[in-house]
Amino acid sequence: MRTLFGKTSAGAPVHRHTIGSGTIELELLDLGAAVHTLHVTCPDGVRRNVVLGHPDVEGRLASKAYIGATIGRFANRIAGGTFTLDGVEYRLAPNEGSNTLHGGPDGFDRRVWEVLEHTPSRIVFGLESPDGDQGFPGRVEVTAAYTVTGDTVGLEYTARTDAPTIVSLTNHAYFNLDGEDARTIDGHTLTVPSEHYIPTGPNLIPTGKVAEVARTPFDLRQGHVLGGVIRRPHPHIVAANGFDHNFVVPPGDGMRAAATLHSRQSGLTLTVVTDRPGVQVYTGNFLDGTIVGTSGALYRQGAGICLETQHYPDAPNQAHFPSPILRPGELMRSETRWHFGPVTG
Repeated sequence: MRTLFGKTSAGAPVHRHTIGSGTIELELLDLGAAVHTLHVTCPDGVRRNVVLGHPDVEGRLASKAYIGATIGRFANRIAGGTFTLDGVEYRLAPNEGSNTLHGGPDGFDRRVWEVLEHTPSRIVFGLESPDGDQGFPGRVEVTAAYTVTGDTVGLEYTARTDAPTIVSLTNHAYFNLDGEDARTIDGHTLTVPSEHYIPTGPNLIPTGKVAEVARTPFDLRQGHVLGGVIRRPHPHIVAANGFDHNFVVPPGDGMRAAATLHSRQSGLTLTVVTDRPGVQVYTGNFLDGTIVGTSGALYRQGAGICLETQHYPDAPNQAHFPSPILRPGELMRSETRWHFGPVTG
């Protein structure tokens, strides 16, 4: 199903597209190839929209929160808005002080994508990013696909280039398993099976270290209630106003568990599995009550949590991090799945 959602200031139409099953109904926008709503029948019998969203095109384009959007060319931060590839330094468009965040001021989240395929259970969006886009080299063709199967949402990204470049794509959905208008994720329990995380310094740029989570608030292997752990007086948490940190997904080939989120109130669990090397846990620290949501609720700090599967932040400048380099003739393909089910244990 496709309906008109609105128009950009330039007059380009933006459509809302629906896919789903009996358990899950997913609404997506071609603006930003974004998740708009995600309705799930919870174990308590209540059907809830469990993601934050914008009620209109104007709100989405005015926001800097990236709510539900596909992020590119490079998810997360690049220090100083520069990187060197094959001996050539590239200067990117900065949009967070001197840093480049989530692809720059005109990233993929602000583009109207082309719909390449749409069936009752699957949609594929496509986008062409020209050489020099936001300062990135090479012409890149990308796809973002969403598939609903039973109680699972699958996300798949592909990218090809005609010149060496860097690519890291992710989705920036904010989850609240108690419902989009529930105001806080403080009561949610988060489990992250990672043994290591990426410490950050000033401006939330990685220090270059890969640190053990043991004996720190970042040790989420046994699960912690978010409202307590994100208020711990750890300097990295204080600097970020909560979690805004990349965790190292347990090593291995193929799909691995990256994080599990659950709510006792709704009885719902979200398990994120991925083939990416990292997952950025972001607890909505910069939501300030100025964004109006799809229900009319105002989104304040901690209204939702993002579990962004991706390359490590600033990877182009950190040679010992997994490489995000894409070269001509290669296909970059990544996959993430969101599994919904009852709370266990």
